[in-house]
Amino acid sequence: MVKIPAGSFMMGAPENEKESHSCERPQHQVSVPAFLMGRYQVTQAQWKAVAGLPQIERELKPDPSHFKGDNLPVENISWLDAVEFCKRLSMHTGREYRLPSEAEWEYACRAGTTTTYSFGDDPAELENYAWYDENFGRKTYPVGEKLLNAFGLYDMKGNVWEWCADDWHGNYEGAPTDGSAWVDKNNNRSHSRLLRGGSWFDHAGSCRSACRYSSDPRVLLSDDYGFRVVCVLQ
Repeated sequence: MVKIPAGSFMMGAPENEKESHSCERPQHQVSVPAFLMGRYQVTQAQWKAVAGLPQIERELKPDPSHFKGDNLPVENISWLDAVEFCKRLSMHTGREYRLPSEAEWEYACRAGTTTTYSFGDDPAELENYAWYDENFGRKTYPVGEKLLNAFGLYDMKGNVWEWCADDWHGNYEGAPTDGSAWVDKNNNRSHSRLLRGGSWFDHAGSCRSACRYSSDPRVLLSDDYGFRVVCVLQ
């Protein structure tokens, strides 16, 4: 886990950002409290260990991934599975683990930058930081093989999409400004949830810091959906 310092940032994409979309606007200032975040995407070895802990709400398959390897990111897991993982880990450790809010994720990804990517605006540099469609070889790769960002986080772009805690909203009108997850009061288990970061399957534009995507929280058969965890500071 890496301590992410408290701070404020402009969330979303400006109108002139190449390949940006209306769902990434309006840009808005968000203040984020300090938190701990996984340095890496959750690996298959970590998944197997937690899947072996007592069940809380739902069963977890110990080896769900399409691409096999202890140090590869876990994939083929739903949002509901990722939430169950966090609950089991919290129960086992006595610390509160959860999925990051979308605001926490983007703040951690940007790591103090305001550019298209955390390293600048030139997509030609992306291959140094991410596994994506121009260098992926049609598979995932072990976590931590590319360069890290300024907060010390690896694979915030590419490899696998990362589930966030929020419900999907079509734009940022009315979004929280305190870093919390944007969850509808009438939310239900079928409401689309957020994914961030792009994957081995996606082009450079999907790896932009502001890029967002959504999917059914119950979806299982996707070998480019994974996650990383956040731990609440005590």
